[in-house]
Amino acid sequence: MQIGLVGLQFSGKTTLFNTLSLQEYDPELAAKEETKIEVVKVPDERLDHLTELFNPKKQVNAVIEFFDIPGLKMSEEGKVKITSSFLNNVKNNDALIYVIRQFDDETVPHPMNTVDPLRDIQFLETEFLLHDLAFFENRIEKLKKDIQKMKDEKLKRELPLAEKCVSFLEEEKPLRDLGLSEDELKLLSGYQLLTLKPLVVAVNFDENSMDKFENVISNITQNLNSEINFIPFFAKIEYELSLLDAEDRKSFMQDYGIEISAKDKIIQTAYKLLGLSSFFTVGEDECRAWTIKNGYTAQQAAGVIHTDFFNKFIRAEVVHYSDYIQYGSFAKCKDAGVWRLEGKEYQVKDGDILNIRHN
Repeated sequence: MQIGLVGLQFSGKTTLFNTLSLQEYDPELAAKEETKIEVVKVPDERLDHLTELFNPKKQVNAVIEFFDIPGLKMSEEGKVKITSSFLNNVKNNDALIYVIRQFDDETVPHPMNTVDPLRDIQFLETEFLLHDLAFFENRIEKLKKDIQKMKDEKLKRELPLAEKCVSFLEEEKPLRDLGLSEDELKLLSGYQLLTLKPLVVAVNFDENSMDKFENVISNITQNLNSEINFIPFFAKIEYELSLLDAEDRKSFMQDYGIEISAKDKIIQTAYKLLGLSSFFTVGEDECRAWTIKNGYTAQQAAGVIHTDFFNKFIRAEVVHYSDYIQYGSFAKCKDAGVWRLEGKEYQVKDGDILNIRHN
């Protein structure tokens, strides 16, 4: 899973990236205008507990790749410059996080001179809408020509879908709000459409703007032509907290009234938006969390572990994490009737512990 952090310069985007990746700020690295990538472990207390119980040689968490895409700057003409390099970096992600600034700091001027979260979100949304609209206008022209030449049924199905997308975009609405069916999404899957990507808006507050949260979010939701998931966070504070050990971090979070860290909120929201869940494999060698799409069958989940497990799948031994913790062993789970043998069509649930039987 790849998630891109997008925003204007001086929004706190790189500070959030460093918080997610537990990296110390490096001014030389920050000054480089290139996309930075970090693989971040997905925290999971269930996996931690299973590791304590099984004492394996290693623990392997699920991971997310975060991309810190260079912040957008003002051009010499006084406009924010959108480059093809920026758009290409955005395209390659499964989901996007707009990092939006809601703090005043005279030493770090806003690229547009004033702090206005609604304007900044609208700017990004408009640029991405225009990108998708231009793509479809060109695509429709090509589809009409190709249909006359090839009489391809797939192209015939795609044309009305492309025209539907254009109509929606012309209403200044992002494609993620169009409610496309699974079949329609498959037809568009190769095009990396920017407004079709799941979106989180992370609004960066500071100590002096904490009390503005409700008004800021209310203003955005009332004036934005889209349904958006918001995460308030405090980049500077959370970065400093991320450098502390676990106990000190927990204590200071309580002092600041931060119940859940920005990192945990972002990861939880990303899993929800992308329709993801986790299952576990356990043993003496390793305890591991695996990420799958919601609704994956046991055979599909087996394929995530290894291709051979998919091809040679026989059965899956299944017990849910909560049942295992309640009864304490596989033997006791069998006695209680919560350990099961499931076939390839079984839909894996978040928190299942699987052992795959295969040829």
